[in-house]
Amino acid sequence: MTRPPAAPVGPEGHANHPASGAAAGERAGAVPPRRRWLYGAAAAVVAAGGAGWAALAWRQGQTSAAAVPAGLWQQSFPTPEGGVLDLQALRGQPLVLNFWATWCPPCVAELPLLSSFSRENAANGWQVLGIAVDQAAAVRTFLDRVPVAFPVALAPQGGIALSRSLGNLAGGLPFTVVFGADGQVRHRKMGQITPQNLKDWMALR
Repeated sequence: MTRPPAAPVGPEGHANHPASGAAAGERAGAVPPRRRWLYGAAAAVVAAGGAGWAALAWRQGQTSAAAVPAGLWQQSFPTPEGGVLDLQALRGQPLVLNFWATWCPPCVAELPLLSSFSRENAANGWQVLGIAVDQAAAVRTFLDRVPVAFPVALAPQGGIALSRSLGNLAGGLPFTVVFGADGQVRHRKMGQITPQNLKDWMALR
């Protein structure tokens, strides 16, 4: 992972930097640069003590049985529209939980894929939830330009901490967690998802 020169530090401890990349610009419609994202630093995993099998599994986006943080399903989040989303309402069906932000180009690039997955598999019980680690105004503006087919919740302050509690050792974005219908973690993925990822996850209900 390459990093631009030092820049002011933004919320959640991320340094600001311009969003770049043709894919992000084409899909997002020139998203204003806000903060720098931390993106898949495998070395950070080892530094955090995840050596050996655990570190390898994290880098490959693999997970076996993983503990769900106590109280996860009792949490509620505001929505960009001013409502409240209760995680408990999503329990009982398989769920793809995606942590993202408008200032994160790979996050923006994968949203159309997640939208297609949501539309095509809702009838089969699959749910998708995006947790935006971003400010409400920025998310509303973005979604006005780039609507998605799944609900979005806001976690501008605690989103990174929540993702870490689910296995995001580096605190980077995008980060995706797949839950089975029993509410247990089936898979975790650091970095931009692919069509093959979604195809593989279909077997993890």
